[in-house]
Amino acid sequence: MKRVMVVGAPGSGKSTLAIRLGRITALPVFHMDHIHWLPGWIERVRDEKIAMAHAVEARAEWIFEGGLSSTYDNRAVRADLIVWLDLPLPLRLWRVTRRIATNYDQTRPDLTENCPERFSAEFYRYIVTSNRRTQARLARLAAEAGKPLRHLTSPRAVRAWLARVEVAGLPG
Repeated sequence: MKRVMVVGAPGSGKSTLAIRLGRITALPVFHMDHIHWLPGWIERVRDEKIAMAHAVEARAEWIFEGGLSSTYDNRAVRADLIVWLDLPLPLRLWRVTRRIATNYDQTRPDLTENCPERFSAEFYRYIVTSNRRTQARLARLAAEAGKPLRHLTSPRAVRAWLARVEVAGLPG
């Protein structure tokens, strides 16, 4: 397995999982937030985001985490494995809150430079209001992709799967 697609709703642990998988497998890790945001939390133009995502997807090896659902189908075609982090909404809201509190006014490695963590009521609203839509979109992707899928629904399941990957490598 040379290409792993990691998807999930905000706060599900996509970036953390991708970084850990990258360390275990030595595959290069790509974060959609690097593509989505320009410095200063300025959203990149949609066509440019899609072109940049397709350039990553065309590479021979990657762990590519994050959204931009308009590229899901293309990414899924190229992926050898899809990992869907499907954690409960209350847990994800807690994780986002903890992440903001821990990293407030700092830029995380999975974000573009000069995008410091800040509290945003708009982001919380997005997490809550997009929950069903995101669930449905990812369930459809999982059903239609025709690729090996790891559907992980709890932190315990994520830890157990990562432990298996550390011992045996990515399933193939």
